[in-house]
Amino acid sequence: MLSPYMSPVERLWFYSLRILCGMVLLFLVLPVLVIVPLSFNSGTFLVYPLQGFSLRWYADFFQSAEWMRSLTNSMIVAPAATLLAMVFGTLAAIGLTRGEFRGKALVMSLMISPMVVPVVIIGVASYLFFAPLGLGNSYLSLIVVHAVLGVPFVIITVSATLQGFNYNLVRAAASLGAPPLTTFFRVTLPLIAPGVISGALFAFATSFDEVVVTLFLAGPEQATLPRQMFSGIRENLSPTIAAAATLLIGFSVLLLLTLEWLRGRSEKMRTAQPGA
Repeated sequence: MLSPYMSPVERLWFYSLRILCGMVLLFLVLPVLVIVPLSFNSGTFLVYPLQGFSLRWYADFFQSAEWMRSLTNSMIVAPAATLLAMVFGTLAAIGLTRGEFRGKALVMSLMISPMVVPVVIIGVASYLFFAPLGLGNSYLSLIVVHAVLGVPFVIITVSATLQGFNYNLVRAAASLGAPPLTTFFRVTLPLIAPGVISGALFAFATSFDEVVVTLFLAGPEQATLPRQMFSGIRENLSPTIAAAATLLIGFSVLLLLTLEWLRGRSEKMRTAQPGA
């Protein structure tokens, strides 16, 4: 809110900052605003002006064997990679948060390094590792590497949730005779579930959108939706790609809304914990 006591310099900064934020927002949203109308164009080229409204390219997407195979592959790889990332990321976050040992910061840095290492390097290294084993073009290699890319997101979100965790609840459960496994599933996991699910959604989105690693590890039968879009841009530029992109945009928006709901729920649960 603009204060009446602001100096001219402060007023200039106030308006300049908002104009700059608006320009950045427009830069981020403009590609979305461009591609979505093109997916409803009745013409055969990705150009403006639009020739008319049509759902032709969505029908082509759902009737094409190649697009459906790529979508099916994405729905196989992404959930499997997310499950692995969720399990190992949650266990790693709990161990790193509760444990105190020498080199803890180094271990944490190594665990989240896939977020900062260029994906192309991970793709090349993964190919050189899996190819001699005969797993270069397989679902297994694709799922494992996608899980590796998703683990850092789970570690970060679960670690953040555990910062406000009340460990007195765990001690109380143990004092009442609950085994560690029961305590984890009945006490710890329900309370950190928003963080686990948030990390899992990030891991799912990362796997679902990943194309670089897929180019190295997937054969024609394992091609995912992003790789099919990449191949379509190179070989046959069709508005079907715009339809696929619009579906991905809608899916991403749904994920963001879910994450925002989980963030709010996590905050409520954290403030509701006694002694937190």
